[in-house]
Parts: sequence; structure tokens; C-alpha cells
Amino acid sequence: MERVVQFTGPRQVEVAEHAPAELPPGHLRVHTRYSGISAGTELTAYRGTNPYLTRTWDAESRLFRDGAAGIAYPVVGWGYSEVGEVTEISPELAGTPGLPAVGDLVWGIWGHRSEGIVPVERMIGHTLPAGLEPLAGAFARVGAIAYNAVLAGGINLGEDVAVFGQGVIGLIATRLAQLSGARVTAVDAMDVRLETAKKYGAHTALNARSGEVADLVRQATDGRGADLAIEISGVYPALHEAVRSVTVGGRVVASGFYQGDGIGLRLGDEFHHNRVEIVCSQIGGVPAPLSGRWSVERLQQTFLRLVAEGQVDVTSLVSHVVPVAEAADAYVLLDERPADALQVVLEF
Repeated sequence: MERVVQFTGPRQVEVAEHAPAELPPGHLRVHTRYSGISAGTELTAYRGTNPYLTRTWDAESRLFRDGAAGIAYPVVGWGYSEVGEVTEISPELAGTPGLPAVGDLVWGIWGHRSEGIVPVERMIGHTLPAGLEPLAGAFARVGAIAYNAVLAGGINLGEDVAVFGQGVIGLIATRLAQLSGARVTAVDAMDVRLETAKKYGAHTALNARSGEVADLVRQATDGRGADLAIEISGVYPALHEAVRSVTVGGRVVASGFYQGDGIGLRLGDEFHHNRVEIVCSQIGGVPAPLSGRWSVERLQQTFLRLVAEGQVDVTSLVSHVVPVAEAADAYVLLDERPADALQVVLEF
């Protein structure tokens, strides 16, 4: 039987069983080995705060519409980045360039389910790089999100960058910003994450609860403020403090998934007087100036290459590998005790 993780209501998780589906033409069957849980976007569906639960996204007009929900409980198979073994390939695909073979380990997105039936176009070139630990493949998507934010920042060698939020994506962004030539200040409300940030290349680590972060960033930058801030926590007060932390004409990359009204964000203060630029980074696309050269696929491929080359360590970010039968406990851990966990991975 196939096992699928689903949310049956806010903070309600079950592992359902279904008979395996037939493999349609143009698809591969993949037996899941690892599936990473997103502690940001995925938890909004778990908690019931995701905007799709109350509004509908109109893809043509690119507007949210009130009056109907885009998704409803049960929310089935939500997942962010998976690794598995190819077990079956639709026969007519034989000879397709870049196609993984049966037995190959592959990475991609097919959700928290024991097997994925994935269109071939999403699997071309997705064989796990040689020598890469399988668990690392579960970071392709979250790594791409961090990479996207760093590219949106347009970092120049020697600039000061503040990264707000040192969860998994924030820690990866800290490392990538440091690799890009920045001097990084890491900001978070948890000391344990700030200690990890130092290992990931942060020059300075600031606890958001210990004082005025914007003042401390200015003290560390000869009074200027950061050239760039990347806000990845999805918390409005953190976005506001990121705005306060940058220099005149500085840039803030808003990469978090913000929920509800913007309480705590005051655009008449430093944003207005320092002429701060706020840009959005979202994994549905790459920064517009780079769209001729970059794509989301390239972000994922390049990030995994950096991991395979040893430039970014991701496996040490895995705090828990949880059997899928205990998935409900994994979500409780991330929701109620975030200081005790970083990347939680479901094992099938």
C-alpha cells in the first residue's frame, strides 16, 4: 500500500494508505527514501493560516480572490523536496536524453508519500550527483529558495549583509552570502541557531530579543547600516527591523511567507526617510534581471553541485529523521518546540 501524509484539519495529521496507482504514459515511479518538511510554508497549511485555505489564487490575473478557498482539508501529500529510487519507467520513454534509469537515486518534488508518480519532464537531469549523500538531496528546494534570495540581493564583494531568521533557509542564505563575498550579520531570536550561524560563516550574530538590532548593525558597519538585508523568517516585525538596519538607499529582500495583516511593519518611518528598496524573492521565479540566464531548475542544480563540492554543508542541519508513521509528532515538534529542531526529514 502507498502511504501518504495528509492534514485533515488545523494541526491534525494522519498517514493514509492507498492502493498503488497505475503508471501513466510519460511518467516515472519513484520509491521515496527521504522527504523534507518545510518549517515555513508547509506549517501554514498545518496551522490553518495559509491564504489558499480562505481565498483562491487567480493565475490568469495573478490576484487572490475572496469568496472561495483554493485548497481545502484534507490537504494531501504536501511536501517540499524528496529523494527516492526510480522503480519503474513508462516504456515509451526509453532512450530519452537525461532520463534516470531504474535503480537510480533521484531528487525532486512529489510530496510526503511513499512513492511518487512524476512526469518525465520533472525528472530529466535529476539523478543525484555522484558522491552526494542521499539525505542531502532533500535540500534541493530549500537551498534554491535561499539561493534565490541571495541572487535577488545582488551582493557585491565586501558588502555588509544582515540575514534575519536563522532557520534552515536562513542558515543556507548566510553561507551563500558569505561565499558571495559578503560580511554577514546573522539575526535570530534563538541563541542555538545563532551559534550554528557562526559555523556557517556569520561574522556577527545578534539575538533579536537582546536589544536594538538596527543600532547594533550600524555599530558594526561604521555607522552606515547594512548594504543589504535578507528577511527570511516571515515575521512582520523582523521585516521592519530589516528595513531599519540598512543604509540609505539600501535593499531589503523579503523572502519569508508573511501571514495576515502587516502588524509591526511601519512604512512611514525608516523605509520612507532612508528610501529603502524592498524586493520580493519567491521560488516561483528568479529575479527579473537574471531571467535570461537563471531559472529555478538552475538554482536547484547549482545548489546541489555546491553541496557535492563541499562548499555548503547541509546534512549537519538535519536535526531529526522521523519514520513516516510518526509524522504527526514531527509537526508538533516544529510547531511547538522550534528551538529543538532544524531540518526534520521523514523517512520512508
